[in-house]
Amino acid sequence: MAIRRSLQEWLNYQQALHPRQIELGLARVAAIARRLGVSTPPHTLVTVAGSNGKGSCVAMLESILIHAGYRVGSYTSPHILHYNERVRVQGQAVSDWRLCEAFEQVGVARGETPLTYFEYGTLAAMRIFQDANLDVAILEVGLGGRLDAVNLQDPDLAVITGIALEHTDWLGDDRESIGREKAGIMRAHSPVVCGDPTPPEALRRHARDLEAPWYAVGQAYRYVRKGPLWRWQGPSGCWESLPAPGLGGAIQYRNAATVLMALDRLKGRLPVGRDAIERGLRGVRLPGRFQRLEGRPETIVDIAHNPDATRVLAEDLRQQPCAGNSLGVFAVLSDKDVEGMVQAMAGVIGRWYLGALSSERALPLEGLLGALRRHVGEHRIQAFDGLTSAYLAARDAAGDQDRIVGFGSAYCVSEILALHEPGCSEGLSPQPPNGTIVSRSLP
Repeated sequence: MAIRRSLQEWLNYQQALHPRQIELGLARVAAIARRLGVSTPPHTLVTVAGSNGKGSCVAMLESILIHAGYRVGSYTSPHILHYNERVRVQGQAVSDWRLCEAFEQVGVARGETPLTYFEYGTLAAMRIFQDANLDVAILEVGLGGRLDAVNLQDPDLAVITGIALEHTDWLGDDRESIGREKAGIMRAHSPVVCGDPTPPEALRRHARDLEAPWYAVGQAYRYVRKGPLWRWQGPSGCWESLPAPGLGGAIQYRNAATVLMALDRLKGRLPVGRDAIERGLRGVRLPGRFQRLEGRPETIVDIAHNPDATRVLAEDLRQQPCAGNSLGVFAVLSDKDVEGMVQAMAGVIGRWYLGALSSERALPLEGLLGALRRHVGEHRIQAFDGLTSAYLAARDAAGDQDRIVGFGSAYCVSEILALHEPGCSEGLSPQPPNGTIVSRSLP
């Protein structure tokens, strides 16, 4: 096998390796994992599944455990700006060199067996963690749970966050079907922490069948906000006057409560004190979660990518109103419920700036425009041939009292954040954008 010397070359190779972007099933990856020597990790393992809140829970759990003095590895997806974000050790993205080395090891182990982009990356992350002398690894499921590549390793603790309708072509068209897929990360007699306040019965039933201890928000644990501070109550006691999580949005209190329940169940292996909890909550950072960008106009980006997530985003915007208009920069992938997302946000976005994404999975502009026109007046919509052009047009139109909200897809958030990276000055002047306006609102 030819050595591919740069990270981008490896990623291009992986994208072309399998005829399908998604191929659920564990038989192929499990066989390769055995050859790679990563089937049974030497460290404590936490697996996190769910539709919304997975990445936030991983980031908070990682931050607290690091502040408690443990050596922590975290695997998440998708990345926002750089692939390296997906694989972290001690909160730091691993180097290009280490990723390429792990990709080479996976390449040798797989032989002629095809792997998807996600499967290749998951096996590489497991190899990196195997060699990193970790105390604990935290793995975020990519899609579903039962047949996701992350699930080839047996977790000591399963965390399941909010369940929403998503990826219905793969997971089923109702919450019970999707819940059954998420439940696949559970293991017999190992604890399960659930952060969904109305979990599908399929989750509870599977936990009972496995005799897996079940800890659900609102039952086994509760939280109450008291201004910016909050209180957590669980089976082992309570934490009073906890600081607000460092991630924006009211939903983060529930995510933080779920993380504290997980830590409560891990205390026999990984005891954590109050100081680590406080510092970990305050210090957690994660791009694209109700993230405010520096400078004017005020800009918020959020990877709200389904109706449940956009309802949460809409409520956060209502709770933190601006004096002027909210200008929405919006784009989604073709497998998302764009109608439900638009309905959730129609009441809080004054003007919409639509942009075509470069991904082949993106919903074309015609689809975006069709969904918007059914719920939003034509005079409130502008569409552009590129997401960057849409964002720059919104910046050009925004007044001092207005704010910009970029949402709908990780690709959308990524493109906006890339424009704010040091050294990138494209269009961040008051000059009008260069992209073509496809459809412009009337005066």
